[in-house]
Amino acid sequence: MIPLRDNQPTTSIPIGCYAIMGITLLVFLFQLQLGLGNDSVFYLYGLVPAKYTVWDLSRHFSLSNQIFSWFSYMFLHGGFWHFLGNMWFLYIFGDNIEAHFGSVRFFGFYILSGLISGGLHFLLNPFSPVPTIGASGAIAGVMGAYFLLYPRSKILTIIPIIIIPWLIEIPAFIFLGFWFLMQFLNAAGSGSGSGIAWWAHIGGFIVGILLVKLNQLLPEISSERLTRFTQKKYTPRLQVIVTQSMDSGPDLYGQMEVSFLEALTGTQKLVSIPWGFYKPLYKVKVPAGVKKGTRLRLAGMGKRIPDHKKGDLFLTIQIKHAI
Repeated sequence: MIPLRDNQPTTSIPIGCYAIMGITLLVFLFQLQLGLGNDSVFYLYGLVPAKYTVWDLSRHFSLSNQIFSWFSYMFLHGGFWHFLGNMWFLYIFGDNIEAHFGSVRFFGFYILSGLISGGLHFLLNPFSPVPTIGASGAIAGVMGAYFLLYPRSKILTIIPIIIIPWLIEIPAFIFLGFWFLMQFLNAAGSGSGSGIAWWAHIGGFIVGILLVKLNQLLPEISSERLTRFTQKKYTPRLQVIVTQSMDSGPDLYGQMEVSFLEALTGTQKLVSIPWGFYKPLYKVKVPAGVKKGTRLRLAGMGKRIPDHKKGDLFLTIQIKHAI
């Protein structure tokens, strides 16, 4: 299952997420220069449990390196898909968690999730000489927080069935619960020599839930100036629009959300229209100067009923985040 987007809105730009993604990208470009399979980089900056418990290995690393590795390991990746997958999940789920914590606390939440998930892996594999790398533990914390905070939000998910992509909206508690179950089954079925730190994923997920609870006990930090600076000016490019017909006719009616700026200057959106198990994607051009309540007519995009030509789709404009 590949998540495409969620339907939980945020009103601010997730600068904390973007900062983490930017740092991870720079580290990945650094790895490309040295070679993605460079074991020296993995041992130097990865989390290697034996680097702390086996004298023959630990004597080759300074104390500062041993401390720094706990932070640097979560910014390293073993390949392009490893990097892309982690950053994509952070992009999908991270903005809502940052909106809950605030940008500064979110950055701390992310690092702390990575540290504790790495610590669990260390405790379960204290003498392992295999380097652990990747942001998966920290991002598992983000997913655990999302599971607790937004269980009923919908995740637009693509499920490949042979060569046909199936688009479906899945409640977050089902999507993330299934993900957590798969991590547990993989952890239970893999040996200590597994190249993937499954228990770190599980630990990160649980830590994310606990840190949300802990954050509720801390005083709030006022960041009015930062909130104004990061205010979003755009609505999601991809939108799922649930339509309905009137009097069982061929025409369909739905609503499309745009921001004040998009309504003023015009924009283009991708919309997914549910048709049972099939949700085709359409490009919709929103002209400049539309107002709330403006109705767009999309000819021939309605439904077909016997003895009638195919109907039209009418989208009513709703303006969000108005300034």
